[in-house]
Amino acid sequence: MTFDQLKEKARSLPMQPGVYIMRDKSDKVIYVGKAKKLKNRVSQYFVDTVSHSPKTRIMVSKIDHFDVIIAASEFEALVLECSLIKRHMPKYNILLKDDKGYPYLRLDMREAYPKLSLVSKLANDGASYFGPYGSRSVTQSVLEAIRSTLKLPNCSREFPRDIGKGRPCLNYHMNQCAGWCMPDRTQEQYRCMMEQARQLLLGNYKQVADEIRTQMLEASDDLEFERAAALRDRLNAVEQLRQKQNVTAGALADTDVIGYAETESKACFAVLHFRGGDLLDKDYEILSVPDDKEAAVSSLLKQYYISRGLAPKRILLPFKVEDSELFAQFLQQQFGSATRILIPQRGENRRLVELSVKNAFEEANRVTGKEERVSATLALLGKMLNMAPPARIESFDISNISGTDIVASMVVFQDGKPKSSDYKRFKLEGLTDQDDYASMRQVILRRFAHYKAGDRGFESAPDLLLIDGGINHANVAVDALRELDLSFPVFGMVKDDRHRTRALVTPEGEEIAITNQLAVFALIGNIQEHTHNFAIRYHRHLRSKRLQYSQLDGIVGIGAKRKQMLLKTFKSLANIGKASIEELMRILPADAATAVYQHFHPEGDA
Repeated sequence: MTFDQLKEKARSLPMQPGVYIMRDKSDKVIYVGKAKKLKNRVSQYFVDTVSHSPKTRIMVSKIDHFDVIIAASEFEALVLECSLIKRHMPKYNILLKDDKGYPYLRLDMREAYPKLSLVSKLANDGASYFGPYGSRSVTQSVLEAIRSTLKLPNCSREFPRDIGKGRPCLNYHMNQCAGWCMPDRTQEQYRCMMEQARQLLLGNYKQVADEIRTQMLEASDDLEFERAAALRDRLNAVEQLRQKQNVTAGALADTDVIGYAETESKACFAVLHFRGGDLLDKDYEILSVPDDKEAAVSSLLKQYYISRGLAPKRILLPFKVEDSELFAQFLQQQFGSATRILIPQRGENRRLVELSVKNAFEEANRVTGKEERVSATLALLGKMLNMAPPARIESFDISNISGTDIVASMVVFQDGKPKSSDYKRFKLEGLTDQDDYASMRQVILRRFAHYKAGDRGFESAPDLLLIDGGINHANVAVDALRELDLSFPVFGMVKDDRHRTRALVTPEGEEIAITNQLAVFALIGNIQEHTHNFAIRYHRHLRSKRLQYSQLDGIVGIGAKRKQMLLKTFKSLANIGKASIEELMRILPADAATAVYQHFHPEGDA
């Protein structure tokens, strides 16, 4: 549909609540929104587009057509919006990166040797599931508390397969495991311990404590004082576990406090989980600064609780967000218990909100610091070179000594950081003399011939090419690109007397000094160092390999294949020289083995 057709369709919509679904040319859903009055809300996208934010303008430019679903009420529209966002994960909606629910602890007592493990979701497999307790870190702490209390195994050994095989691991010697892999431990004892773990997870502390106390008294009556002491320690651990209330079924937070903060380029949505006034855990999500923070928090709030499958008794917000009352109704409908959504203005609740906001700011600021510096450096570099900030920078260098083992390196920096997975190295062909210009021409031709062919690993186009050397090296690269009918920004790296890049030079000879811009100077220096070192390492590898092979030249009966076999077997020339005739004859015929031995022992030394 044309833009005018989209506008006309929006004007024809009813003044009723519902959901609108924006799609691109491929019919992919790119945005889902909810409206109290569909006509008013959808029409806003196609009028006064100049006032839209850059993100909204881009989104609108991608809309090819849209659909609407009329709802019976605003509440029904909200439920439908949440469902559609979760199903389609539209590109232009603000989305949580982690939409996993709370994990559970799983225990299957039908197994001969049951294991207590952390799993991401419930399954209809007949096992017992405990929780949820909150985030993964909280659930992990519950698991570790149970293991520590009952000294359960926390290793990769399989029972009964590994019982009696090898000595107990370090956990046993650190008194963190009862050594269930030892042959004197019985299956009955193991299952008894796992049943106690199950009872603790059910909150039956008294039952477990009574069992351990009975066992302790029996051991004492039988004069098994060492066993009685171990049971006494376990009883104390269970009592401490009960007092901490770490593993009761009600260990979830009763109050979640939402924090939101922004820096220049990053925002953070944070959730602090409290139970009885005590802070249990924190979750947070980093995102780009949105156009509308209230709408962003509203969207993230919905996704957060729907994905986790439960909600606390209270949710405290830093400011009013759209649909908070409707969302409280939705949570009650979904999870069967009422959740109050509040915006405290004073008192202890306000202090908790301020604490959550502070946490959100610290997380956003922590991420912003480095990213902002890199972004600003790339923006400055782009400005200095009269181009857009370069996201992908490729740098090339040649390494050789006296024209031997000529190699080239290609190093990639993506968004200001080394991307080593895209590094490439080239062994240059057909060149016997030290000719840096011919070498650079060959490597540029080879790299971008692969690019034009769409070969794997070469398909990405650079935003900027940096060539080690001055104006002539830059022009060689430009000419090689021109042969392939390609054009990318190319600059040479001009060195100072300490071999640091002091300036970049255009193929036309214009120098751009970088030493007065410390951030750019450091970035280019880092790229130069990576490129040079990558080339040098490859050159040294080839040279070492060639020298090893050359020292075996001239030995009667030793050709290329036998050289390779010798080096593969003995690893180095020194080891070949130390080998006896008998050792050499294991991989070589007798005459060839004798020739190798005599080559390293010319006087017949044994």
